[in-house]
Amino acid sequence: MRAGGWMLTAIFLSAALLCGCSAGGSSSCGTCGVGGGGPTAAATPTFTTSTSNGAQNGAVIVSLTTTTANPTIYYTLDGTTPTTSSQQYQAPILVASNLTINAIATASGVTNSSVATKSFTPAIPSGTLVWSDEFSNSTSTNAQPNPATWTYDIGTDCCGNNELETYCAWASTTGPCNPGNPNAYVGTDGYLHIVAEQPTAGAAVYTSARLKSQGLFSFQYGRIEAKMMLPESQGMWPAFWLLGNNITTVNWPACGELDVMEHIDGANTPFGGPGTGSAPGYDWMQSSIHGTNLNGGQPYTAKGFSAAAWHTYGMIWTKGQIQYYIDTPGNIYETFTPASQAGTWPFDIGPEFILLNLAVGGSWPGSPDSTTVFPSQMVVDYVRIYAN
Repeated sequence: MRAGGWMLTAIFLSAALLCGCSAGGSSSCGTCGVGGGGPTAAATPTFTTSTSNGAQNGAVIVSLTTTTANPTIYYTLDGTTPTTSSQQYQAPILVASNLTINAIATASGVTNSSVATKSFTPAIPSGTLVWSDEFSNSTSTNAQPNPATWTYDIGTDCCGNNELETYCAWASTTGPCNPGNPNAYVGTDGYLHIVAEQPTAGAAVYTSARLKSQGLFSFQYGRIEAKMMLPESQGMWPAFWLLGNNITTVNWPACGELDVMEHIDGANTPFGGPGTGSAPGYDWMQSSIHGTNLNGGQPYTAKGFSAAAWHTYGMIWTKGQIQYYIDTPGNIYETFTPASQAGTWPFDIGPEFILLNLAVGGSWPGSPDSTTVFPSQMVVDYVRIYAN
């Protein structure tokens, strides 16, 4: 998909609308100071921690807050002093390793804040589960995916690739979305279901869902995996992937894209999609990486492999290295480093967020046809992150 010491890190940023000046200055949020002197400084960010949204076994979700209005927060995760050239805070970051976060706040009309510093020493052993969404549902009806973790891309061909579906958020009443028949839900079976629908038989109108943790949760470095079953039908394009939090400031592909799993069409599809050559004679999936002038990835298969069966798709992310595996971390089938790839390596800049989606049609799989099964489902048992 495209957008359209190791550590794991979640900083949740909120900014209260409060500002003021010391005695003798204006009480407005502009330039003021004692005797009407130069501009005041932005309020120094403060830290809070939480384990309420999937963090576990010593890992924490860290929040940065400043009382300055309309701030930008810049931060570092390696103990260096942040500047306005550092990473902008965009989304939460899971902290599950020993590290120091430094941060400053800036805003129009005020000078930069002093540096806020907090060190974390969880000393979590490698291989420890530090975050997960198990998609639990103890109710008797289908439930909304956790809104503290998951939001949605929405609309028709919202994100490039010439896709044909309309992505629908939970409870969306915008046609052709149907809140009574959601395209993403946690079933009473304890699985996340992402469902591609054809609301009217024979019509070239399709709905599906694209979940993402953008703005809510992200991490840098660690091992992430998801256990899932995938649809095998012409035009189906399920994906489990990540994009850099900084996509809002540097755009794609400079933000970096990590495709843990992509699969197109049925069980015997040419690697380039329909019409690009002979079928390989077996089922396969694809992992890849993308950055500025940087692309890498090869199809994976194994004897008897079927994407329609349960498989665990995973990635091991360390400084200067990306590795992909299937079913067990010992089954690594692709390794990427800056030395092995041309272009600009973006994967050590900062945290990335998670996406799970099921596209219909597009430049790679091609369009649905008379053999395509509707509804088709991408079923997810869990998403888990482990300390390295």
